[in-house]
Amino acid sequence: MTSEPVRLGIVGLGRAFALTAPALRADRRIDLVAACAPRKESRAAFEAGFGGRGYADLDTLLAHPSLEAVYIATPHALHAEQAIAAAAAGKHVLVEKPLAVSMADGEAMVAACERAGVALIVGPSHSFDAPVAQARSLIGRGTLGPVRMIHAFAYTDFLYRPRRPEELRTEEGGGVLFSQAVHQVDVVRLLAGGLANQVTALSGNWDPDRPAEGAYSALLAFAGGAFASLTYSGYGRFDSDEWMGWTGELGHEKDPDDYGRARRALAAAPTPEAEAGLKRARTFGAAEVSPAAPHHEHFGPVIACCERGDIRLTPDGIWVYGDERRFEPAPQTADPRTPVLDALVAAVRDGIEPVQTGRWGLASLEVCHAILQSARSGAPVPLTRQVAAEPGGNPK
Repeated sequence: MTSEPVRLGIVGLGRAFALTAPALRADRRIDLVAACAPRKESRAAFEAGFGGRGYADLDTLLAHPSLEAVYIATPHALHAEQAIAAAAAGKHVLVEKPLAVSMADGEAMVAACERAGVALIVGPSHSFDAPVAQARSLIGRGTLGPVRMIHAFAYTDFLYRPRRPEELRTEEGGGVLFSQAVHQVDVVRLLAGGLANQVTALSGNWDPDRPAEGAYSALLAFAGGAFASLTYSGYGRFDSDEWMGWTGELGHEKDPDDYGRARRALAAAPTPEAEAGLKRARTFGAAEVSPAAPHHEHFGPVIACCERGDIRLTPDGIWVYGDERRFEPAPQTADPRTPVLDALVAAVRDGIEPVQTGRWGLASLEVCHAILQSARSGAPVPLTRQVAAEPGGNPK
């Protein structure tokens, strides 16, 4: 028996929505009935592309008569107010990572959604990627024994892509910690069971023209003795996609000869206004929506070392190194972001929440704050808001 489509509204028609639009367009389980955005051009593009109604503000969107859920794809600092308003209106919430910028805002979002009895899912996040789920399933079967160590690293040009001013201010959620570290933290926590208990870290803030943290290395300790190292550089001239078969983060094949494009584009936009123009050019309605990617999404090389074997994640599946070496292809999906929509539909239609609930997102946000705190203090930081990697994100 087929359920009727989930009637979804979009809050924000910027870059985040543009990246998820192909999955939404291809999924018959989702009906995009409405969207709100401040720019007329974006609303017109949405109405033309999806047939839903465009609104200029959130209140009128939430009053749409058939709306069941919202996908909040706005800048980080707006998540809390918008999610709390959606919960008060009885709407389920899918919110882009990170959950929020401050822990207080994240806690308020979780409380509001729990009080209203609506789902709160944090995504898209790379913890939804099919090869991550595949590795987690193998770990859960126990044939390789428990996880002992995980290594995750990525080198990108993140800091040199077009940014709004607040995206270069750490206190407003700018830099790589809140936009990028949360991906690595989500993936590693999922594979290690979720219950991290301590963080030790260093970070880099090396470009006065881009004054936010652009790099970090962190060591996470987990309950049961496992540990994970996370390294990320958004200053990267080296591109770690070279080690992923030249498959980009979003699953598309990359041209190695396109090296340095982000820095060249930024150099041609020397003023904040010009950079803002580059940013707008990447939003929904201003740029063409990419076709479905031929590979799964990824967030750089990840190796999970278990007691009796190792697992290496790739954009197409996992390499397993036990008594023998073998490759296990990941299941095909209609779009790399289909698993996020699977989670949304299951939560709205069947009341089945994924791991990546609001409480899970709050735990990952805590790790991001701990990385910053440890880097500034030089001391380990204990964690107190962690939850286990089980559906619903409930603590054991």
